[in-house]
Amino acid sequence: MIRFLTLCALILAGPVAAQDLTLPASARQISERISPLDSYDLPTGPFADGAVPARILKGRVERFSWRLQAGSSTTLQLLAPLRDQIEAQGFDIVFECEARTCGGFDFRFGTEVIPTPDMYVAIQDYRFLSATKGSEVLSLLVSRNPPDGYVQMIRVTPLSGPSPTPVVIEQTVDGTGGLLAGFERTGHVILDDLHFRTGEVALGDGPFASLTLLAGFLAENPGTRLALVGHTDDTGDLQANTSVSTRRAQAVRTRLINAHGVAADRIEAQGVGYLAPITSNATAEGRDLNRRVEAVLLLN
Repeated sequence: MIRFLTLCALILAGPVAAQDLTLPASARQISERISPLDSYDLPTGPFADGAVPARILKGRVERFSWRLQAGSSTTLQLLAPLRDQIEAQGFDIVFECEARTCGGFDFRFGTEVIPTPDMYVAIQDYRFLSATKGSEVLSLLVSRNPPDGYVQMIRVTPLSGPSPTPVVIEQTVDGTGGLLAGFERTGHVILDDLHFRTGEVALGDGPFASLTLLAGFLAENPGTRLALVGHTDDTGDLQANTSVSTRRAQAVRTRLINAHGVAADRIEAQGVGYLAPITSNATAEGRDLNRRVEAVLLLN
């Protein structure tokens, strides 16, 4: 516990003094990525007119995620004590929303999210806030996959030096940064807005924002290809699940070709059944999360 609180103090440390952020004792850090010089698109409002309004920030960018035991706690109950702490430390809340008022999956895909399984975001059950304290900026994203809760923090501090460049560089309304930023950084991404019920292989009518973004990425990067990988929950035997997962990936491939004009030779589709779960299949929520299609970046 002492080690965890010390880590939290470092996360919220200002240029001179450290500040504490206390999470529940059950919280466990899942990921950490610190970039001495990077940029972050800070959401400043809900998804509207095809984009998430944001400010592009430049400086030291710290990205962290935690998993904790949420039990029956709501996302508001998870977020509220964290919000109270950062307000007590002098941060002003710039923007706060819950899934519906944020913009659902459009907001989720329009903002930066640490890739699954290090951060999980339920499209209809998350909360977000952004806050500032002078030139320091941070955002919190909270969601649940019962019995677990997830917390993501992204923090930006200005460049050090006698005459630091102002941290706010420009305004942006780019709604594609979240999914594509994770895709380029890690080489794979879960297409969270595609959902399959147990045993089903048909893809709904859409529209699916993730497929639009992937098609645009391929158009702008002619030297790349995609591998679509289908996954299932553990209902049934491996042979049947491998077949189902392959057909799901093929359905996504067909949609990209027919509806988005992607060349057939730039997409391949495979399935691995239940061999690569990202969470336990013991709950309905976990099984729903495991029924997914991922896009893997390939270079020609």
